[in-house]
Amino acid sequence: MEKELERRALDKAQAWLDGPYDEETKREVKRLMEHDRTELFESFYKDLEFGTGGLRGIMGVGSNRMNVYTVGMATQGLANYLRRCFAGEPIRVAVGHDSRNNSRMFAERVADIFASNGFTVYLFDALRPTPELSFAIRELKCQSGVVVTASHNPKEYNGYKAYWADGAQVTPPHDRNIIDEVERITDIGMIRMGEHAENIHILGEEFDERYLNKIHELSLSPECVRRHHDLKIVYTPLHGAGVRLVPASLRKFGFTNVVVVPEQAVIDGNFPTVESPNPEERKTMSMAIELGRREGADLVLATDPDSDRIGVALRTGTGEYVLLNGNQTLVLLLSYQLTRWAELKLLDGKQFVVKTIVTSMMANAVADHFGVRCYDCLTGFKYIARIIRDLEGRMKYIGGGEESFGYLAGDYVRDKDGVSACSLVAEAAAWARDTMGMTLFEWLQDLYVKYGFYREGLVSVVRKGKEGADEIQRMMVDFRANPPKEILGSPVVRINDFKKLETLDVRTGRCTPIEQDASNVLQWFAEDGTIVSVRPSGTEPKIKFYFGVKAALPSVADYDRVLGELEAKLEGIRRELKLE
Repeated sequence: MEKELERRALDKAQAWLDGPYDEETKREVKRLMEHDRTELFESFYKDLEFGTGGLRGIMGVGSNRMNVYTVGMATQGLANYLRRCFAGEPIRVAVGHDSRNNSRMFAERVADIFASNGFTVYLFDALRPTPELSFAIRELKCQSGVVVTASHNPKEYNGYKAYWADGAQVTPPHDRNIIDEVERITDIGMIRMGEHAENIHILGEEFDERYLNKIHELSLSPECVRRHHDLKIVYTPLHGAGVRLVPASLRKFGFTNVVVVPEQAVIDGNFPTVESPNPEERKTMSMAIELGRREGADLVLATDPDSDRIGVALRTGTGEYVLLNGNQTLVLLLSYQLTRWAELKLLDGKQFVVKTIVTSMMANAVADHFGVRCYDCLTGFKYIARIIRDLEGRMKYIGGGEESFGYLAGDYVRDKDGVSACSLVAEAAAWARDTMGMTLFEWLQDLYVKYGFYREGLVSVVRKGKEGADEIQRMMVDFRANPPKEILGSPVVRINDFKKLETLDVRTGRCTPIEQDASNVLQWFAEDGTIVSVRPSGTEPKIKFYFGVKAALPSVADYDRVLGELEAKLEGIRRELKLE
């Protein structure tokens, strides 16, 4: 099998040398053939495929790399599929991009191909947040859209997210059908380019105002913001697309004391001030937190390069800053929205929230308290969007998200939105100070007393390349064949297998069906409430292990002690699974 893959990779590379590719590309293919066969294999052994986030890969030459040719083939395949799905209709598409290297070039190539296929194309005049692309699809009544981004991945990566008419990323069967269409394009000569430039319409700042106006409709406590408009906020866009619109949204909400980290307000796809532009990591947030410390900021906020994820650091009573994980940010935003909806008498039993299966069960507890239905879905915001779509007209979506630092309030966007999330976190801080005399960190501690102290952990095991992908698959096979019988001494009582779509009651041996799409995910539930989930990433070369533990928090005074106990338990799980 390995020899066959090597032969195919060489054949593909030779086809690129012989085909109508540009000379720079051919020179690089030749260099790899002569001097770096390992990289040649990685670049050509397969084609980039649509996963949970569309295309995503390292930039470079080859069928397994992000370049104008793989982007072109994907776009032509998508265009062919759109013509099939919307036969006889005029087709409209929106195209956006983030700050990554080559993103503008890729986006212009996408727009050119769509225009050459006879579509009306709305192309943003410069980088924009990914959620604004989702908004544009809905606002401009498009059938589809594309954003060029690799989210928070390292600088070597870029990506391509395809969206459908509801403004959400494509879900089955569309994703598979698009792949089928792409695979029918066997020659880059089949890609239509260089025609009908008049079909491309540029979106500028006037359209931004429509997006910002919609975000402002989410405001629940304008009077609290007026009284605490000078709340000090430090924000970093991490060299990305939030640089203008996040501060603009905060100003629209009424905040007048926003400081942007100057070094990270520079648009640069090399992300020169960070190792990785991921707001989940404290190291990435360190420059913003340090500025927050110097400024005495109440809040430190960040968005990733395409501004769909949010990072939040809160000042404690000692003046230090605690970086929230995605679960904590979600719980705070959900608690704030539901509390205010209840106070404003907007809850009538027809509202719902959504979270993913690997996100904290504390969100379920908060929703239960307010009598609001909480739906659980597979990882990936497109599944949250699908639930919103399926319930549209029958129930009202309030908010929801996933542990990977993504939150969406309101349904005018159908992807996670760091712009609106930043504004709501700031408003929640003003509301907490105004109504309870608390900081957000103090309110979070109070929520733990009320609902239980939930603590989560995540370990990502990276395995790169073809060998790494094979190893990850073997790990999942082994876990299915030999699941743990206990977790830190507590018996495993239930196993969810989302590939088999069944739940196993370990004690009785009874299996019941799971009403979800199939996905290669396993969950183990221990008797003491501990949850371990295992999931290969759909967008990165890694397998992720999610841990959830819980304990009672008698009072805020017990916070440090119980936190220590929960962290020790999480560390024990990592050791037991040999993930250190």
